[in-house]
Amino acid sequence: MNAQVQPAASAWQAVIGLEIHAQLSTASKLFSGASTAYGAEPNTQTSLVDCAMPGTLPVPNREAVRKAIQFGLAIDAAIAPQSVFARKNYFYPDLPKGYQISQYELPVVGAGRLRVRVDDGRVIEVEIQRAHLEEDAGKSVHDAFHAETGIDLNRAGTPLLEIVSAPVLHSAAEAVAYMRTVHTLVRWLGICDGNMQEGSFRCDCNVSVRRGSDAPLGTRTEIKNVNSFRFVEKAIEYEIERQIRALENGESIVQETRLYDPARHQTRPMRSKESADDYRYFPDPDLPPLVIAAADVARERDALPELPQARRERYVAVLGLPDADADQLCADRATADYFEAVLAALPGQAKLCANWVLGEVAANLNEAGIEIAAAPVSAAALAELLARLRDGSISGKIAKDVFAAMWAGEGGADAIIEARGLRQISDSGALAAAIAAVLAEHPAQVADYRGGNEKLLQFFVGQTMKRTRGQANPQQLNELLRQKLAAP
Repeated sequence: MNAQVQPAASAWQAVIGLEIHAQLSTASKLFSGASTAYGAEPNTQTSLVDCAMPGTLPVPNREAVRKAIQFGLAIDAAIAPQSVFARKNYFYPDLPKGYQISQYELPVVGAGRLRVRVDDGRVIEVEIQRAHLEEDAGKSVHDAFHAETGIDLNRAGTPLLEIVSAPVLHSAAEAVAYMRTVHTLVRWLGICDGNMQEGSFRCDCNVSVRRGSDAPLGTRTEIKNVNSFRFVEKAIEYEIERQIRALENGESIVQETRLYDPARHQTRPMRSKESADDYRYFPDPDLPPLVIAAADVARERDALPELPQARRERYVAVLGLPDADADQLCADRATADYFEAVLAALPGQAKLCANWVLGEVAANLNEAGIEIAAAPVSAAALAELLARLRDGSISGKIAKDVFAAMWAGEGGADAIIEARGLRQISDSGALAAAIAAVLAEHPAQVADYRGGNEKLLQFFVGQTMKRTRGQANPQQLNELLRQKLAAP
């Protein structure tokens, strides 16, 4: 934002709402049952039902409904005992039916809420207005043909859960924090793989500005289909700045749909923004109301796992982990479960387990480019290694060497320690003999230390470690060295 706008801009408040589209992890499409897999050849997974060919009738995907219920329960929302599928009418090349089956007045998931931790440490509660089921449209391919657009209908009919927040976010940072929280939740529940590169998780950003929190909401614009956290942040920041600049210059904001261009870091108009009336919603005559029995809701409630926020709070309050450790562990359910499995074998050692999961394990996963489920060192194997570290069999440095060997597939911790002769020397007699040899080899340094240069202690530690091939117990070594050097 330029210098002359900044002072005036401070009086403005941004108001943001997100519509998050989570592709549900089911084996088939929402109403046709056709298979769906990312990356297939264009138009090889197209279904006659998804194209509304004469004589075809849609049937709701039971698994998609179940996953919607799970999400609703996780955000403490009411699950509608009866909801309605509606036709949302609009004409676009990638929508062959001329309408999209969605939900409007009676969605499956009603109002809920989600607690969100912002990067600055604040915790905000975001109101979620609704979450409804709908089918995805096809995809327009603009860059594969010269002066033409290709239409790929493979993803047409893919089940989506659209999660609509109230306009209660006031900065790009809050919006991204909320989006990350939803991303963690849907992956934690296993209802969406969260792959943003493949479009499984994306959002539309509704942005407006107003003068102060008491002013009425301004005209909003919608930034369509943003599929990365970074682009969401950049797009919202740009759009806030653009709207403030326009209003300060006496211009009006046009209600429209815009696209974010990351190469130019700007939003640009796509089309005028339709209202609900423009879509001419009406109940789909081919689909009866969706009825969800109370027993089904109760069964899904009982099956819910411990949610990420609850687990994070337990890690801090009960296990005594720092906030940062709890945040990292609970960003992914597989990581949190791995940590729990290690800790189960080492009760009371939460910090040690967290350090290794977030340290050596995470570093090796990143280097290998794999998920923790594919880690060559299992939770049980890591627990075995940490047990040897705890009982003094090996030092911290040797533990890292043993872990590297385990990661390379050389076997378990105990086997590697024995095969390489790495067990830590804790016998005071053996350590005393090694220390005596080192002191005898370095009389000048001994005299300097006894003359007041206590920094030389680390020199003697290093020399003794070298003589014992790094196997000396560090704590005992330091104590014995101090005793020997203090003696006349």
